[in-house]
Amino acid sequence: MKQTMKAAVLNAFEAPLALSEVERPVAAKGQVLVKIMASGVNPLDIKIAGGKADHANVTLPAILGIDMAGVVEAVGEGVTGFAPGDEVWGMTGGVGGVQGSLAQYAAVDADLLAHKPTSISMREAAALPLVFITAWEGLVDRAKVGPGMKVLVHGGAGGVGHIAVQLARAYGADVYATGSAAQRATIEGYGATFIDYQASTVDEYVRQHTGGEGFDIVYDTVGGATLDASFAAAKRYHGHVVSCLGWGTHALAPLSFRAATYSGVFTLLPLLSGFGRANHGAIMTAAAKLVDDGKISVLMDAQRYALADVGKAHAALQAGTARGKVVVEVA
Repeated sequence: MKQTMKAAVLNAFEAPLALSEVERPVAAKGQVLVKIMASGVNPLDIKIAGGKADHANVTLPAILGIDMAGVVEAVGEGVTGFAPGDEVWGMTGGVGGVQGSLAQYAAVDADLLAHKPTSISMREAAALPLVFITAWEGLVDRAKVGPGMKVLVHGGAGGVGHIAVQLARAYGADVYATGSAAQRATIEGYGATFIDYQASTVDEYVRQHTGGEGFDIVYDTVGGATLDASFAAAKRYHGHVVSCLGWGTHALAPLSFRAATYSGVFTLLPLLSGFGRANHGAIMTAAAKLVDDGKISVLMDAQRYALADVGKAHAALQAGTARGKVVVEVA
């Protein structure tokens, strides 16, 4: 007899998620069956639910939820790195036809998983995978952040931004971050020099903080005009601009005239293509150490949500009332 589980199912775009009884998965070869304790909510989930994220390749009905933390229930054939009872975390589904984490269980590709940090709760752990991987792929994999570099993070109080600030500092960089005046305390609290993007021009803050030379690394987490500003803020010859939202049409002349370079970050690629999944597992292993070493912490929204409250969790994120990462506690 097949076992079942509860899950929040998206049956139609722009419709509420339905709490439903669905078939419980089993761990196939190379997979780990995880009992999900918490599911992180990201802006992408809202876009998918609203039918505004074709790039996520979601087919209905779908179980959303990209990030998760949980406990290993069983392991499939060939899996050696995990055992029942292990606490794990990762960015494991919710796009590309892969079941997401808004369910009691998920059969997860073992390559996507890592052992959860011991120093934080399941709720906090579920808030981190997507934003940490996005920050890491930009700063470490692409830009090769290192000691003494001057790093500018656009949107330093945001989900990816506040992790990027901490990650760059953990690698010994001198970090600056843009935000609104209301975000100053948050940005400075994570150890970055605050730049009020509404009160100073690119030329002004480049001159003030780099003597006009430009930043070694500029990480754009905002997109649009902010990416254009990033091209003008990069250091001549050696500057590197990274963006996780470089999806528009942009003039490359300001970057080219500085002889600087650019990298795009598309964190969903391993889930959508199947390629590079082991790198995500390795990044989450590195994340766990940084968290347990006290180098990375996550800003959490105070409101708590159960699986039955997923609609309220999505609404809070969409309305902009959340102050930090939103998480649904499944178990």
